[in-house]
Amino acid sequence: MPGRAVVLLSGGLDSATTLAIAREEGYECFALSFNYGQRHARELESAKQVAASLGAARHLTLRLDLRAVGGSALTDDVEVPKGRSDEAIGTGIPVTYVPARNTIFLGHALAWAETLGSQDIFIGVNALDYSGYPDCRPEFVEAFERLANLATKAGVEGTSRFRVHMPLVTLSKAQIVARAFELGVNLSLTWSCYEPEPDGRACGLCDSCLLRKKGFAEARVADPVPSAR
Repeated sequence: MPGRAVVLLSGGLDSATTLAIAREEGYECFALSFNYGQRHARELESAKQVAASLGAARHLTLRLDLRAVGGSALTDDVEVPKGRSDEAIGTGIPVTYVPARNTIFLGHALAWAETLGSQDIFIGVNALDYSGYPDCRPEFVEAFERLANLATKAGVEGTSRFRVHMPLVTLSKAQIVARAFELGVNLSLTWSCYEPEPDGRACGLCDSCLLRKKGFAEARVADPVPSAR
């Protein structure tokens, strides 16, 4: 029987759907978010609301200062790209990539999982409609899973066999939207925009907004989150 699972929760569409999938599979879900010095904290409020709405047993937000490291438009004084084409979004690694972010996040998730006696970690990475981030690829997650079982007391002693689940990895953004609706995720609580407008609406032009728009359009579903464009 499924036991406890640590679910990485950013507050976005993908991570909210991942939490709903873990819950559907019978796991007792422990949601983990990060205040890492990102450009805005709007997504953290969404993460809090999503965790509550989907019945997480606990929602933990850890504070990390990745702004001190910099190197990304999300943590440094670098302009967020706007209005890029689908082709441009799908080519190369954009400046919104945060160096080693998922490695850092999964490392913390692993530590919490070992403490909780959990063998399962869920992450909402996607290798189809995504922005070219190297740490969203399945080969990265598979390599981290191997590492998890080499780097922990539970793994070395054989008391746990850690598994890193990536239930969205082969889905398009439209399929993720459809799955979220099927699972009853309140998508009005989710947040995807990298750089919100002063009035609180999503910008509608950053890569994340454009990918979200594409997903909702292809799924033929109206996005309940207001956008400036």
